[in-house]
Formats: sequence, C-alpha cells, structure tokens
Amino acid sequence: MTPPRRPDPPPMRTNDVRVALAGTVAWAVALVVLLVAGTPSGDRWWLWVCVTGIVTGLFGIWYIPRLQAGRERQEAARAARREAAVEDAALPAGEPEGPGATRQDAVAEASKTSETSETSKTSETSEADV
Repeated sequence: MTPPRRPDPPPMRTNDVRVALAGTVAWAVALVVLLVAGTPSGDRWWLWVCVTGIVTGLFGIWYIPRLQAGRERQEAARAARREAAVEDAALPAGEPEGPGATRQDAVAEASKTSETSETSKTSETSEADV
C-alpha cells in the first residue's frame, strides 16, 4: 500500500523581469566580447545572434509585466465569479428575490426567461434553415 499523496506546494513567486534582464545583459556582454575580440574566422552571424538575443530580451522585459497583470486580472475575475456562485448557491431554491416579491413573481420571471430562450433558439434555427 502506498502512502497518501501530499498536496502540491503553492507556485513559487519569481521575478521574471529580473531573469529576462539577466539574459539580455548576458547577450550584450557576448556582443561586446565578439566586437572586441573579433568573430571566429570571420563569421558575422554570431553578432546577429547576440543582437537577436538582446532584442528578444528587451521584448520580454516590456511584455512580462503586462502578461502578469493580465493573469492577475483574470484570476480576480474567476475568484469573483466563484464567490458569486457560492452566494447564489446559498440562496434557498425557488425563493423570490427582493422585498415584497411573492412566489408568483418568481415563477413568472422564470417562465419569461425560459420563453425568451426558446424564442431565441427557434429564431436561430429558422435563420439557419434559410
């Protein structure tokens, strides 16, 4: 019998911009070394590899903060939806919403919603047939 699996640890927070910056600096140093020492046997493509590494690193330094901000916004939206779903699940089923609302109001609202969805499905089907 195997022991129960331990839960996964939370993701480690890293400074991805610093990593991209370090890589960009490394490519810049390599470019300077090649310019000072000269390219091996006249192969100039080594210089372009370094330039490409620097440009890619600069793009990463610009893009990474935007990517992380977008992911944080997306996670906040997911958390808000989860919280709203939990609150909706906590409401008793079939109970009318709002002060002074009656059960008949809730039934009428539900029937309007179902009629609207059936009407839209019918119109979509008829449009597809044309």
